[in-house]
Amino acid sequence: MIEIKTPAEIELMREAGRVTAAALAAARDAAQVGVRLDELDAVAAAVIADAGAEPLFLHYRPGGAPYPYPGVTCISVDDAVVHGIPGPYRLGPGDLVSVDCGARVRGWSGDAAITFTVGEHPEPAVARADRALVATTRAALDAGIAAATPGARLGDVAHAIGRVAREAGYGLMADHGGHGIGREMHEAPHVPNEGRPGRGMRLRPGIVLALEPMLITGGTDAYVTDPDGWTLRTADGSRAAHIEHTVAVTEHGPDVLTRLAVAAPA
Repeated sequence: MIEIKTPAEIELMREAGRVTAAALAAARDAAQVGVRLDELDAVAAAVIADAGAEPLFLHYRPGGAPYPYPGVTCISVDDAVVHGIPGPYRLGPGDLVSVDCGARVRGWSGDAAITFTVGEHPEPAVARADRALVATTRAALDAGIAAATPGARLGDVAHAIGRVAREAGYGLMADHGGHGIGREMHEAPHVPNEGRPGRGMRLRPGIVLALEPMLITGGTDAYVTDPDGWTLRTADGSRAAHIEHTVAVTEHGPDVLTRLAVAAPA
């Protein structure tokens, strides 16, 4: 069942989205060579706690998961696409880092992800490829957001994301995509990252979606699961990027709820 959110509920989700965005920004600012992934997780956790919010990921256990998720963030490096557990690994020059985070405020959720590099990769060709990958992933997300308008079909959103990725020669991680979000992190509908335009359910104001393209440099869609049961990596070792926003469909068009709040000028 797809829950239609009221304007007041969407505003609560915007609060959760701003906390999520602030946690991601803090983690990115702290991501320097030599910093451990679990230290970045602690930075994000502190932002969420200071805001009086709840971490959305901590102890989350969907069906099939081997154990509850142990972090506040998912941090995936280089060939890890999503769901990387933040542990003792120390960041190195040129690491490609994806941080996924969520927060809940007064019962309503926000979910977002960013991908960035730490410093400059020692191989210029890899650095250039990483910049192109991140830029294309962001462009795919922007295309999906632009397609999330009242009266559009879910397939229009999926097609917009997938077209940008495929035309640039990237793979899209198989069997994964975005999702509805609200009181729970994962709600109906599933939002594929590739699809046929004009197909699927019709979007209406009050539907809120987490859109999250996951692009792979090598062009493959295949992935493997680490022994930890959570981390998903590209099957061929290619580098990957993951960028996500929580987006409300409104009468006036798509409204991104996970943007970082900007202070008003004095």
